[in-house]
Amino acid sequence: MVQKLARSKKNDEINDKSDKEESYMNNDHNSFEKSDEMKKYEKETGRYAIWRGIITEGFRRWQKGEKVYHRDKERISLYVTEDTKSKWLDYTKNTGELTISKLIREAVTAFIKSKSNNHKYSLSKLNPQAISNISHTLKEPLTSIKGYSQLLLENYKEKLNVQVLDTVRNIFEQSILLEKKIINILDNIKVKSEYDVLLIEDDLATIRLITSYFESKGFKCKGVVSGSKGLEELGSTIPKLILLDIILPDLSGYDICKTIKSDKEWANIPVYFLTAIAGNEVEKNLADTKSDGFILKPFNFSDFEVIFDILKKS
Repeated sequence: MVQKLARSKKNDEINDKSDKEESYMNNDHNSFEKSDEMKKYEKETGRYAIWRGIITEGFRRWQKGEKVYHRDKERISLYVTEDTKSKWLDYTKNTGELTISKLIREAVTAFIKSKSNNHKYSLSKLNPQAISNISHTLKEPLTSIKGYSQLLLENYKEKLNVQVLDTVRNIFEQSILLEKKIINILDNIKVKSEYDVLLIEDDLATIRLITSYFESKGFKCKGVVSGSKGLEELGSTIPKLILLDIILPDLSGYDICKTIKSDKEWANIPVYFLTAIAGNEVEKNLADTKSDGFILKPFNFSDFEVIFDILKKS
């Protein structure tokens, strides 16, 4: 009986101690008196010096002079099945570096980047003809909507009641806004070039020769036979370099080069004259036209090494 009472008393003491410890541990960390050093640590690091009545390991390391970083990141939890966890652990054993945290960071970054790309970036992947077709398809019905609403406003304004008139005016104004959006979004897109070099040359044999040679070197070249076609091509795509004949059937190569170099979107495209005009005559016009250089006809293929060097760097 005495032994039972002793054991009961001992159990009560243990339970009482446990209750006190639990109460002590669950107290808010701010309820304990902190030293000035602890306050300094918490201010510097944003971490707790005492947590639930216990001095934190971070504070102890800080006292020893170890670097403790600010808490500028939030911890998140990721719940997965045991099977998924097991597969992931097996995968990381082989890769070594990729952790769950890094995976999440990279996934979030990739997602934000994909969503932040604007419509022009996506549309620029289309070829110029596809963009032109989209623009044309939208403008056809818009022309009728805009035209008829304008006709009603100008010729039948007095015959329409106020409500109908406001509706027609709204249709006309919205059609103008849509027209501007089509022009701004579709008609001004600069499509990534499908070729490296734009060759503006009126001799078809020369175009075939240079195109074939460039392709053998791994570069795509597109030839057009007039200056106007060359400028039209630049309106929809930006090549890495332009080879430009000086004597063309419609425009002077000198004038074309000036036009290209004076345009803010084209100015950085290297332009090389490809001509049979005497070299000293061409040199006189280099500064005025801002051309990057010239190659004389008849040329040797080795003359194009300077062109290939530029293409490899771009």
